[in-house]
Amino acid sequence: MGRRFGWFLGAYGASALGTWLAFGAFPAIAVGVLHAGPAEVALLSSAAALTGAAAALPLGAWAEHRRRRPVMVAADLVRCGALLTVPAGYALGLLTLPWLLAVAALLAAAETTFRAASGAYLRELLPGGELLAANSRLEAASWTATAIGPPLGGALAGLLGPVATVTADAVSYLLSALGLAASGRPEPGVERRAGGGTGTGAGTGTGAGQRWELFDGWRLILADPVLRPLLLHTALFNGLVTATEPLLAVLMLGQLGFAPWQYGLAFALPSLGGLLGARLARPLAARLGEHRVLLAAGALRALWPLGLVLVGPGTGGLLLVTVVEGGLIVCCAVFNPLHATWRLRRTAPGHTVRVLSAWSVTTRAATALLTAVWGVLGSLLGVRTALGLAGALVLATPLLLFLRGIRRAVSVSARP
Repeated sequence: MGRRFGWFLGAYGASALGTWLAFGAFPAIAVGVLHAGPAEVALLSSAAALTGAAAALPLGAWAEHRRRRPVMVAADLVRCGALLTVPAGYALGLLTLPWLLAVAALLAAAETTFRAASGAYLRELLPGGELLAANSRLEAASWTATAIGPPLGGALAGLLGPVATVTADAVSYLLSALGLAASGRPEPGVERRAGGGTGTGAGTGTGAGQRWELFDGWRLILADPVLRPLLLHTALFNGLVTATEPLLAVLMLGQLGFAPWQYGLAFALPSLGGLLGARLARPLAARLGEHRVLLAAGALRALWPLGLVLVGPGTGGLLLVTVVEGGLIVCCAVFNPLHATWRLRRTAPGHTVRVLSAWSVTTRAATALLTAVWGVLGSLLGVRTALGLAGALVLATPLLLFLRGIRRAVSVSARP
């Protein structure tokens, strides 16, 4: 797909690998160094996501009319600098839970800005017919990093201490920034965008010059019959699945006595299924139709999380987590590239950043709120009961994709 996409893919892969090397690093530091409990670990995730989502709104205004590549480089450098304060604070004995919370919030805001700018950049970089192939390659890179990162991160943390993976993550963002900066001449289509413009789907509407309306992204999404149910489904599914992660960590690392490397392995091995799913997304869409594959994958991925309530000690429990996560990941890896491609196609070029910013803020806010709620439920009802409740609710999320009117809108939108 060209040299520019190659640099973009390499930068994406470097930062993804760093992120997964540091998988669970903040909860591990909170529990192992700062002696935090389940509610405090959940608060760390939820409050940081909410704060980051709020900060992402004015950052979206800043990014809307600027070149995409410099915005992504700046976001990478901010994340690198924020992460480096964690090992510094740890070495000086000054690290606290509010410190981790502030860093996590800054990371969330920078990531939201990066994702919005990168989606717009990808759309400008490639013709529409190559978007699904590009998103499938990005998905494959993400799952490759997911498979490799946690075991290596666990080994690194065991050898060098709990903040070693945080340092590695900071270096990965620096490498990503350098890769993006080295990608050559200015990107295509980088003139300053007007706030308005016309288009179809989510792009319909006009603006006033370069004025940014903070809530315009949500207005555009809610007015579109395809984006609206996709956003609701994605926000609820991602939020409920993510809300179980701190609970599962407490269950496996605490109550069931699994070692950190076993916990990492239980998530690393299933990630190989992400490579399979990412490879299958494009041929399945070509054979069966994008809308059918999207709906089927969205339904099938909801079947798996309920199985986590049955996790027990020993090899059997580890195998169960591996199977459940593997099935979930394969379905998600098929769904995600199609979801990302449709979202870009349904959004007019002049509105891409604001729509992606609103999308990211919504999913992060939903994840934060649900994580906080499930942290409380885990403390009140017990970890297994909270896991079972989340799994049962996940089973209902595909209903948002299978309402009659939504199916009709999705089918129409898939026509060339």
